[in-house]
Formats: sequence, structure tokens, C-alpha cells
Amino acid sequence: MSKKKPSDKNGLVYSTDPNFRFEPEEQHNIETLAPDKQILRIRLDTKQRGGKAVTLVTGFVGQEADLETLGKLLKNFCGTGGSVKDGEAIIQGDQRDKVLLWLMKNGYNKTKKS
Repeated sequence: MSKKKPSDKNGLVYSTDPNFRFEPEEQHNIETLAPDKQILRIRLDTKQRGGKAVTLVTGFVGQEADLETLGKLLKNFCGTGGSVKDGEAIIQGDQRDKVLLWLMKNGYNKTKKS
């Protein structure tokens, strides 16, 4: 086990300036758009996944927690696994038709399958 001190999460290591004051960056709270204003894209992807196909839902504008909720609902509806990374909901397998059906049913009318 490592006995090192936990690292500083702000990236600040040391300052020799005696008048230095750390000012945390402002966090921008992105408002989550309503479902009828979201422009989502659904596509099939196999890159860097060992030949396994996954369905990607991209283009979500909003908070990360809302994207996590959307990803969880899509995974439950499709009955498969997946995750949410880098602003994309990843659903295992070729689930494009099911995902499109669920999104249309739940008010995401500007969704396109590519």
C-alpha cells in the first residue's frame, strides 16, 4: 500500500509567491434542454471495441446527471448493459431501432439515426 499523501485535486503543487491566493474556477451549470429541443444522434460504432458493436447516443445538452439518467433508462428499456462516457450514452449491441423508438415515445422528436 502506498503511504503517499493524496494528490491535490486542483492541480496546484506549490507556489513561492507569499501573496498567492488560490481561486477556484467557476463551474458553469449547464441547463438541460427540454426533450423536444434536444438534437440527438444515434449511431452504431465498433471502433476500439474489439469488433463488438455498440449504439452511441450523442448530442445531449445538459448536466451530466441528466445524461446518466437517460443512459440508465435506455439500458433498462433495451435490456442490455452500457455506460455514459464523454457526453455519450453507450448501449451494448445494435439497439438503434429500440433506442429511437424509446426516444420518440419520450418526447425526443428531433432524434436522427445515422
